[in-house]
Amino acid sequence: MTALSSLYPQPLWQWFAQICAIPHPSKHEQALSRHIQAWARDKGLAVHEDQVGNLIIKKPATAGMENRKAVVIQAHLDMVPQKNADKVHDFTKDPIDAYVDGEWVTARGTTLGSDNGIGMASALAILGSDDIKHGPLEVLLTVDEEAGMTGAFALQPGVLEAEILINTDSEQEGEIYMGCAGGVDAEFSVPMQWQPIPAGHQACRLSLTGLKGGHSGVNIHLGRGNAAKLLARFLVMSAAELGLRISEIVGGSLRNAIPREAGVTVTLPAANQALLAEKVAAFEALLQQELAAIEPAIRFAMSETILPSQVMAPQCEQTLLNLLHACPNGVMRMSDDVAGVVETSLNLGVITTDGDSVQVVCLIRSLIDSGREHVESVLTSLAALAGVSIKFNGAYPGWKPDPDSPVMAIVKATYEDIYNKEPVIMVIHAGLECGLFKKPYPEMDMVSIGPTIRYPHGPDEMVNIETVGQYWQLLLAVLERIPEKTAA
Repeated sequence: MTALSSLYPQPLWQWFAQICAIPHPSKHEQALSRHIQAWARDKGLAVHEDQVGNLIIKKPATAGMENRKAVVIQAHLDMVPQKNADKVHDFTKDPIDAYVDGEWVTARGTTLGSDNGIGMASALAILGSDDIKHGPLEVLLTVDEEAGMTGAFALQPGVLEAEILINTDSEQEGEIYMGCAGGVDAEFSVPMQWQPIPAGHQACRLSLTGLKGGHSGVNIHLGRGNAAKLLARFLVMSAAELGLRISEIVGGSLRNAIPREAGVTVTLPAANQALLAEKVAAFEALLQQELAAIEPAIRFAMSETILPSQVMAPQCEQTLLNLLHACPNGVMRMSDDVAGVVETSLNLGVITTDGDSVQVVCLIRSLIDSGREHVESVLTSLAALAGVSIKFNGAYPGWKPDPDSPVMAIVKATYEDIYNKEPVIMVIHAGLECGLFKKPYPEMDMVSIGPTIRYPHGPDEMVNIETVGQYWQLLLAVLERIPEKTAA
């Protein structure tokens, strides 16, 4: 972490090193929250923790800035916990092993947490500074953004006093975000009946690994493989011919991350073991050919395992495989209004097997309500055809773009003055919390900025060092340019 702490801007990177040292995956942010609260109180700052764990820290204006409009700098406390299969790491106990790799900061074998740790670090660095000019300042750090936006859903009116909010969760320097997609979780439940292992069967484990995965909003248009979908493809092609019987199938770990790995435990007649090995090798070669440009490290392997106690009944197994294979995945439609931006997408994110059923969790994202509703209806029809249940939960609204936003105009003009070029005004397909903040604070003027982060929600996550400095300079300059309060 010493190398991180010496980077520019030093106060921000020193805070980021502290953040990496304290485990804070979604739903386990308490240790980091306590650390921040203790520090803020030592600095004499007003700290409030709300009923769900959101932190609101307030700092008075610097001298001469008292009459400026108040500003909220907002980030989320949690990070996505993803690691490579060969990495031994407990996200609830172990620090992130971050390091400098040329022009980037990344982590060894795990997600880095630059999403949204860099934004959080910038807010805390400003709170701790004695020489940064700003008006009345509030820092809002929400909980559980990555796993369900719990903090944003629970934010109450009257807690914040500011008129302007700067969200720090964007991931491309040079772009200013004024809108984002909404979303909803879709969960299929495939009922299971179980049978004894057929006589003469042997067991093996099939594992699909080495995919890049990534953020199901930011990276969904890149054509990356979905391990769960690819595994289902193989099973649909080969199960009947080989006499495969499934005991357990799993894939992915987060509904908002493209699955990097998937696995299935199967039994089959001993006489078919050699043919299965041939088909596994052939399918691996096929995937390596099809996905050579985007997934160069993809692997499909077969290994021995102990004989399970039971397998799925044939009809249940067939229903499950047909559902997984037929389920839409990826970009559903590109936006007509914002060039190059995905309008609607679907990520088949998680497959889990329990005693009574197999659960398949997808995340629908869309810039427009009708796009989300269309995909909901498609999945509802698919569930009806398969004879399984589906439920939708955790819906969150998009953030409707406001091209006349005063704070966006300030950020744009400030960027042009600093860097002598125009920023790109964008809408992001990922979900930001701004849409939810609009419910308790409908009149609040909002904008989102951030440094360049690559491959968030996956172990390849990295943040560009130079752009962190550029983001920092922009944020400080914007704070200095916030206008005075309107006279009553």
